[in-house]
Formats: sequence, C-alpha cells, structure tokens
Amino acid sequence: MPELPEVDALVHFVGSRIVGDFITRTDIGELSILKTADPPLEAISGLEISGASRVGKALIIEFDGLDLMCRFARAGWLIWHDQVPTGPVRMGKGPLGLRVHLASGAGFDISEAGTKKNASVALVHDRIEVPAIANTGPDALSIDDDQFAALLADSSSRIKTVLEDQQLIAGIGNAYSDEILHTAKLSPFAPADGVDAQALLEVIRGVLGAAREALNNLSPAKVKTMKKRGLRVHGRTGQTCPVCGSTIAEVSYADKSLQYCPGCQTGGKKLSDRRMDRLLK
Repeated sequence: MPELPEVDALVHFVGSRIVGDFITRTDIGELSILKTADPPLEAISGLEISGASRVGKALIIEFDGLDLMCRFARAGWLIWHDQVPTGPVRMGKGPLGLRVHLASGAGFDISEAGTKKNASVALVHDRIEVPAIANTGPDALSIDDDQFAALLADSSSRIKTVLEDQQLIAGIGNAYSDEILHTAKLSPFAPADGVDAQALLEVIRGVLGAAREALNNLSPAKVKTMKKRGLRVHGRTGQTCPVCGSTIAEVSYADKSLQYCPGCQTGGKKLSDRRMDRLLK
C-alpha cells in the first residue's frame, strides 16, 4: 500500500508536470473506482489544474473549487504517460481504473493490480466530503510532541496498530510501521501507552523523512523499487537483520503480515504467530 513517502513522491513528480495544464478527457476503466456522482467526473474537463497535494495516503489533484481525491488502497498506484494512450478503454479489463488526458498530450492512470478493487477517486467541492479524509488524524510528519504523547497515553492497543490507524496518525502503513518499530527497537505488540512517545516520534520523523528524501525525485515507475531497496525488515522474512545479525521473523494475518527482528525488538523471543503455528502442526 502506498504510504506517506511514496505519495509525497507522486505529489512532487506529478505536480511539477500537471499544474497549469488542462484536463481534456477522463476515461473510466473500472466503474467501482468512482465514488461520487455530483459533480460528475466530466465537470473537470476543460479545467486548469491548480495544484497537487497529499492528505495521509491520498493524492489530491486540485482545481478552482474542486478536488479530485485519489486513494490507492492496497494495490493501487499512479502510472504516468508522457504521451497518454488514445485508444479506447475497455471497462473492467485489466488494472486500469481511471485515465486522465491532459491538453499537453501527457496524462496518467490510476490503476490497481489484483481482483479486489478498492482504489477510489472522488470529485468533490470540499475534501471533507470524503469520510476517510474527514476522519484522518494529524499527519505523521506534522503531529507535534504533545499530540503524539496524548495519542499514545490514551491507547492500550498494540503500538503497530496505533501507528497504522489513519484516524489517529495519518500516512503510516504496514511497511513503514515495521521499519519505524525496528529502528526504535520496539516490539510491534508493545502496548502503546507504555512507549516513550518522544523517542518514538523522533524515529518516525527520521524514518519517514529519509524515505521521502530518497524517493522524492523519482518517477512513479521507479518509486516502488527504490522503496523496497530501503527497507531493512519489512518483506525480508528469513533474511539477516542488518543491525544485529538475527534472522528476521514474521507474524502472518489473513490478508497481510508483519516483519520484525527478534534480536533488536523482542529480546530474542519470537512473537506468537497462530497462523504459522497451525501450519507447522
């Protein structure tokens, strides 16, 4: 799932190319991607793009009085075209969800791999019309020390759960929460209210800031590959921890998994993984 650093990279790349350009046409490739009907998507045709920005994990294409809210879900992404394909779009065929044509001849797609189609676009007069945006918590790179300390003190949930809750703190997902907790030497199962908030917030800023800097000048086609290269524990089950040399372990869930280093984060102990335990019996 695209997280704060990747979406910031999109804002930087796309914004530098589309601001001042005009929408000439939009094509829908997956009907479920469009979550609003009023105003209709056709309302942006002929409009000048005034900006690109981010809220949490959402990319926002801005017009005068309208916002196109793009949320990528787990497998969605933006594909940039220096010359946008002009052929007909076949509804429901392949990963294409939305294609945007620009007056310059360039354009972009919002696409989503896999059979589950959860990526979404919404055209609204006010971005808070999108419930997920209206309920988004403070941004992970702008939340202040007191806000973060209060957030942790009020929760007895596991710290990884808190970091991924977009209503509490926006922009962090599965991958970067693994990286943050590894850097902070915290178990993902540690109760949030027992964590040193100031120390963890410094790690959050450091990990996300470094990732954003590494990705910020890349094209969308290169962002995901560079992100993976920068990860030390996430997605690296069975590999060697670059910090302590322990073997990176995993906890599996129905639709995702987390990775951690027992040596750095849990005093050498492996966390309970009921799914894997059942498979090994």
